Amino acid sequence: MSGTQSKGTSFGKLVLELGPLGVFFFANAEGARLQEWFPQLKALGAPIFVATALFMVAIAIALAVSFARDGKLPIMPLISGVVVLVFGGLTLWLKDETFIKMKPTLVNGLFAAILLGGLAFGKALLGHVFGAAFSLTEAGWMILTRRWGLFFLCLAILNEVIWRSVSTDTWVDFKVFGIMPLTFAFALAQAPLLAKYAPASEES
Repeated sequence: MSGTQSKGTSFGKLVLELGPLGVFFFANAEGARLQEWFPQLKALGAPIFVATALFMVAIAIALAVSFARDGKLPIMPLISGVVVLVFGGLTLWLKDETFIKMKPTLVNGLFAAILLGGLAFGKALLGHVFGAAFSLTEAGWMILTRRWGLFFLCLAILNEVIWRSVSTDTWVDFKVFGIMPLTFAFALAQAPLLAKYAPASEES
C-alpha cells in the first residue's frame, strides 16, 4: 500500500511541476485562439503575454495545491514560483517579454550562487534540501552540491544565449522541452555518485 501511495505522490509532484509549463506552452501556441474564445484576454496583447498571465495563475494554483497537500512548500519550487510571479507581473505591466525570458536566468543563477557560495564556506547546502529524500556521506554531498551548482550556472548561461538569439516561440520551446529534459537527464546521471557515496550501512 505504501508503494502505491509513494507512486501517487511522485506522480502528483510531477504534475504540479510540469502542469504550469504545459499551460505556458499551450497558451503561447494557441494565444490567438484563446483570445477568440475569451475576449477578455485580448487586453493582454500578444500570445506571449497571454501565456505569461496563465503561467502565473497555474504556478499560484500549483503552489497552493502543494501546500494544501503537504502542509509546506519545497524551497526550490517556492523560489521559482515567486520569481515567476514577480517577473511575470513586470512582463504584463510593462508589456515587455524580456522579463519573463530572464526568469530562468535569474532562478538558475540564484540556485548556482547559493550552492557554490555555500561550498566556498565548506557547506554542502544541497544536503539541507534533499537530506530527507536520501542519505550521502559528507564527501558525497559536497560533490553533488558542486555538480548541481555548476549545472544551474550552465542553465543560466544557456538561457541567456537562447533568448537573446532566437524568436520568442523558439525560446518557449526551449523552456518547456529543453530545460526540464536536461534537468531530468542530469539528475539521472548522478545515480552512480549516489550509489558510491551512500553510507556504509545502506550499501550493506
